[in-house]
Amino acid sequence: MINRGVLIVRPKGPFLEWAAGLDDSGILPSVEGEQTVYLIPQFESDDEAQGILAQLHAEVFERELWGWHTDESAWPPRRDLATFRKWFSIELHSVVEDLCDHAIIDDEDG
Repeated sequence: MINRGVLIVRPKGPFLEWAAGLDDSGILPSVEGEQTVYLIPQFESDDEAQGILAQLHAEVFERELWGWHTDESAWPPRRDLATFRKWFSIELHSVVEDLCDHAIIDDEDG
C-alpha cells in the first residue's frame, strides 16, 4: 500500500451540457468510460477526504476542462467547490496498492 488516496471524477449533466454547447459535432465525454485517476494525499476519514477535495478541486476542475477544451475563454467562470460537485460525480478511495516492481515515473518530469 502506498501513501496516497485516489480521486476519480465523472462528468455529470452540467459538464455534458457545456461540452455539447462548444460545437455541433455531437461528440460528448463518456460518463461510464475510462476516467483520469488522480493520486491525492492519503486520508483516514471522510472529513480529511473532504478537506483534501476542497484544496484540490480547482486544479482537478481545470484539468478536466482542459482535457475536453483547451480554450480557457470558453470555460465556465464559476469553478468553486459547489459547482465542481454539480458538474462531476466524485469517488474518493483511501487504499492504493502498487502491484508493480518498478519505480513510478512522472511523464511531466522530462
